[in-house]
Amino acid sequence: MEAGLMISIALFVLVVVTIAKGVRLVPQGYKWVVQRLGKYQTTLSPGLNILIPYIDDVTHKVTTKDIVLDIPSQEVITRDNAVIVANAVAYMNIISPEKAVYGVEDYRIAIQTLVQTTLRSIIGEMALDDALSSRDLIKAKLKESISDDISDWGIIMKTVEIQDINPSGTMQQAMEEQAAAERGRRATVTRAEGDKQAQILEAEGRLEASRRDAEAKVILAKGSQRAIQMVTEAIGEDEMPVVYLLGEKYVGALENISVSDNSKMIVLPADLPAAIKGIMSRS
Repeated sequence: MEAGLMISIALFVLVVVTIAKGVRLVPQGYKWVVQRLGKYQTTLSPGLNILIPYIDDVTHKVTTKDIVLDIPSQEVITRDNAVIVANAVAYMNIISPEKAVYGVEDYRIAIQTLVQTTLRSIIGEMALDDALSSRDLIKAKLKESISDDISDWGIIMKTVEIQDINPSGTMQQAMEEQAAAERGRRATVTRAEGDKQAQILEAEGRLEASRRDAEAKVILAKGSQRAIQMVTEAIGEDEMPVVYLLGEKYVGALENISVSDNSKMIVLPADLPAAIKGIMSRS
């Protein structure tokens, strides 16, 4: 009885194991790769699938959902020998699990390495300013280059995004120093231009003042000439008006001298009209 029971139990276990190996339920979002005696046989789709027990074997379970692959940061040298730090994230989907399994040893590492090398190649052909301001262009070139390479592995690149692309620490410090020097240069130029304009305006002001002074002297000279002509015509041969005018001018000059800081004692002639007359007779 005990031997029969043991045999029954063994047969039951064998049947259960056989059914488990022959009947497979593939969950949604996955595909299973099946080998028959070590050779690729088929790919199981989601749902109920029947295999030959002990001959067919599920070797790989591959997801058909989009895979997010983070690309680590790396230093890249641009065309003008500037160092920047760039990283990315790739979104891909496996459409042929058997190609992804048998076409490359590890498709994740392969794609990650491929994105890094392609990113270095693209940025290496660009100048620093172009690389920092052309994310969309870099993304388009990166996707185009990678899509052709990974298609042989049964994988499509949905999209690739540039997460960060910034100058390195030393490069950023150099850029800040360069920007500060440029701001200082502009401030110096602005001050120099301001000083230049101020000097030009001052010189123009002096020139205009000199021109006006010259014009005023000419006008005063013409006025004096006209006044002398009018006095001459008015007095004719009579000397008294001339004596009066000269005396008036003489007295005014003495008043100006008396209020000056450098004025000294002045001796006036006792007979001012006679003195003026004498001056006129000698002239």
